[in-house]
Amino acid sequence: MSTAMSLSERADALEHDQMTKLGECYVAKSLLYNLADGKRTLGSRPPGARLLMGEDPRLPPMPRKPTLIDYFRLRFSPAQQHLLQSANLAQKNGLPEKTVLACLLHDISVAGFIRADHGYWGAQLIEPYVDEEVAWSVRVHQALRFFPDESVGYEYPKAYVQLFGEGYRPEPYVVAEYERARGHRWYMTARMICLNDLYSFDPNLEIEIEQFEDIIGRHFRQPAEGLGNDDSPSAHMWRTLQRPCNAL
Repeated sequence: MSTAMSLSERADALEHDQMTKLGECYVAKSLLYNLADGKRTLGSRPPGARLLMGEDPRLPPMPRKPTLIDYFRLRFSPAQQHLLQSANLAQKNGLPEKTVLACLLHDISVAGFIRADHGYWGAQLIEPYVDEEVAWSVRVHQALRFFPDESVGYEYPKAYVQLFGEGYRPEPYVVAEYERARGHRWYMTARMICLNDLYSFDPNLEIEIEQFEDIIGRHFRQPAEGLGNDDSPSAHMWRTLQRPCNAL
């Protein structure tokens, strides 16, 4: 007789294990989390339960002075392969190191933070630590990817037709961002992000972050205190990635 647990039993066991790790603490989910489920609520704390503050025992612990590579390893998995494979393609295509870094970071918001307006969030997340060209390109690639550029062989992604439908049209602010970017001196850097983006990554290809360690070292200004422990304008965003379930 088989003793293997069903999918439902495994889910229950995982939930029980997580509750055991949390002890008496209650995870207070943000309004944004609940809005994503169509609910306008902050939830309700069980009587007598303490709110979780500090490290979340369900997540891999971060080092005392975390680096960008630590975030890739401990917070961005499994979505990191999209970033790694895009950067790998840019590297194979002989693009400059700053452009390779931009490809490595272009969807950093999707991988670890938030999907909506991911170019803007991603640019703010990295802006204090990279060249202005890299941050700008990460921001505007969100708009450029919806518009073809025959000069470099970039077509509207077929995946977008499947994902958003034949009749989808970008929001007016996306169109306006595209129009502003077209004449910008860094337009082609942002366009190269789109050209080396992978709209479905290869599940049989495993790229390691160590491949880009030297590029990161040369072009990403790692704070000595650790990402999230410095006083940059986006340090709070990195802290949120470290401890996403802090009640306040």
